[in-house]
Amino acid sequence: MEKLKKAIELLYKGRSRKAARFRYALIVFDVCTIVFFIVTTPMELTRGILIADIVIGTLIFADLCARFWIAPNKPRMLRQIYTITDILVVLSLLLAPFIAENLAFLRVLRTLRLLHSYEVLRDLRRETPFFRRNEEIIVSVVNLMIFIFFVTALVFALQFGNNPSIGNYVDALYFTVATLTTTGFGDIILTGTEGRLLSVAIMIIGVALFLRLARSIFRPDKVAYTCPDCGLNRHDPDAIHCKHCGRMIKIETEGAG
Repeated sequence: MEKLKKAIELLYKGRSRKAARFRYALIVFDVCTIVFFIVTTPMELTRGILIADIVIGTLIFADLCARFWIAPNKPRMLRQIYTITDILVVLSLLLAPFIAENLAFLRVLRTLRLLHSYEVLRDLRRETPFFRRNEEIIVSVVNLMIFIFFVTALVFALQFGNNPSIGNYVDALYFTVATLTTTGFGDIILTGTEGRLLSVAIMIIGVALFLRLARSIFRPDKVAYTCPDCGLNRHDPDAIHCKHCGRMIKIETEGAG
């Protein structure tokens, strides 16, 4: 058993090519399951979808058990947001025949794991020069997409079937983006008390969080510049000294606006 545990630990935390490919495969699996959830959420629960749910839920549960087995601090792992979302996803999949359909939106919480699990960021930094140069922008784009996707899925799960304006996932996406950007065309509105409260929450979040995420894409908080002494490669745009070693640095700027 110890040999098996060590082999699993090397797959999840090792630095070998095999371990990196394994973690990338898990990310591909995550993406495929998300696409599956988007496509099947508005569909009736057929036998084929039910079987796929059980298979996917079993694989996620096996992955969760493996990570729990090798975790050095198991109580801490159980408190992590990604572990909690995985448990919710497994329950929503394996208990699909027995729970209300409007709980299907719990599955989209799995998007929170994208590029935040299995030390994928570490692998990308080590193996991909493009990622190292544009890490902050890439992570901001991913965070923004995950945020939009989650809010859209929430709108769709709560309004589909009850609101004639939300007839498909694109309608929910259109409403979400229009609301988050404070454009507010008004051609699609959410109905009922739940819908109105959700609209209020989306508008507040849009001002507080969405604009911040969008700004971080076009105007990152850090700029890429490698310190000749210590090698620190992320600095404040107006920095004149390296925060790590104190060396004077010269970051090219466009001047005062």
